[in-house]
Amino acid sequence: MTEHSSAFQTLPRKSATFDDYTLSEIRRAAATGIYDIRGGGTKRKVPHFDDLLFLGASMSRYPLEGYRERCGTEVVLGTRFAKKPIELRIPITIAGMSFGALSAQAKEALGRGASIAGTSTTTGDGGMTPEERGQSQTLVYQYLPSRYGMNLRDLKKADAIEIVVGQGAKPGGGGMLLGQKISDRVAEMRSLPKGIDQRSACRHPDWTGADDLELKILELREITDWEKPIYLKIGASRPYYDTALAVKTGADVIVLDGMQGGTAATQDVFIEHVGIPILSAIRPAVQALQDLGMHRKVQLIVSGGIRNGADVAKALALGADAVSIGTAAMVALGDNDPKWEAEYQALGATAGAYDDWHEGLDPAGITTQDPALSARLDPVAAGRRLANYLSVMTLEAQTIARACGKSHVHNLEPEDLCALTLEAAAMAGVPLAGTGWIPGRNGF
Repeated sequence: MTEHSSAFQTLPRKSATFDDYTLSEIRRAAATGIYDIRGGGTKRKVPHFDDLLFLGASMSRYPLEGYRERCGTEVVLGTRFAKKPIELRIPITIAGMSFGALSAQAKEALGRGASIAGTSTTTGDGGMTPEERGQSQTLVYQYLPSRYGMNLRDLKKADAIEIVVGQGAKPGGGGMLLGQKISDRVAEMRSLPKGIDQRSACRHPDWTGADDLELKILELREITDWEKPIYLKIGASRPYYDTALAVKTGADVIVLDGMQGGTAATQDVFIEHVGIPILSAIRPAVQALQDLGMHRKVQLIVSGGIRNGADVAKALALGADAVSIGTAAMVALGDNDPKWEAEYQALGATAGAYDDWHEGLDPAGITTQDPALSARLDPVAAGRRLANYLSVMTLEAQTIARACGKSHVHNLEPEDLCALTLEAAAMAGVPLAGTGWIPGRNGF
């Protein structure tokens, strides 16, 4: 190459389609013949709550004054049929994460933090531990297709029952719990062999549709003397019709989980390519409830990527009654903390990117059954951190509500929002900022 031509040498150009991660995945698949399994929600960028903004009060609206004027946050769940609805001080609940996926210390910490904050936590797949029940003021018992750990004794101890049809990270698919996390205690609770991989079923064995599920819900109501609210959790995919069918089954509460929702372990291809973002799912679900005359009568909890009080306020403004957090709660406990960076790097990860929860090697002691690792997590201190985080989220949501002139966070409404992008405007059903235009409506 001549000196003259080298002066005009072009730089190497990498493919946007075959980027470095995609190339590494092709090489990994070719070398192992095994699909990738991981935890966590989708890592791709999708329209989310950051694409919405609140229209605070100015000349045409009247704000509430700082902390001097009350802004309520309480919520009641299960008012449709249950004799004993759930009364919470804040509209932020803790999502189902199983003992097995999480350590006993982590489950106890979740219960402690939720109780301090005045909200509920949820058992997850695999049953109820005494530590979790003992430290949870309000505990929701998950009823999953696997039936792992399910028994009538614990079901009657719960304050509500959540029938899980699907999860946002994997609607239509079941989860996994690999053998290295099946300790003696986990195996006993799930009535399965120690050290053997377990795959949760993707559908319930005793019903195939809304008519069957209606009978199952009636059965659960009879067992619990109609006292406990019945939740129905669905992964976001066809939210309008799924919500309408959930109402038909007689559910008291619907939990709608978007694709940003975490998972203990499933195929990466599932997490990244199945389901829809929670931002796109809320408005169709609310519309279904409104069309049936059941909005606010059947409560709607949304989850999947909730991170702060602004996300909470936006979800409520779009029509939800409450939100649920999972990944954020784990981070509040201490997951992906940079203080464990050296150990994360030894596992081939880094703080903030560690999602191999299924391997049971979590240095933070949260997603592990290893006694030495799980002992690192102090349930009392971790519970306080979670309570602090929930308090901050609630204060942030109240701050936004007051700025919009609302005396209760549930008084927030779509009219208080605008969107920064066409996609967010169309999904959330709110105008593009600075205009009155909602894409897909107004005749075009």
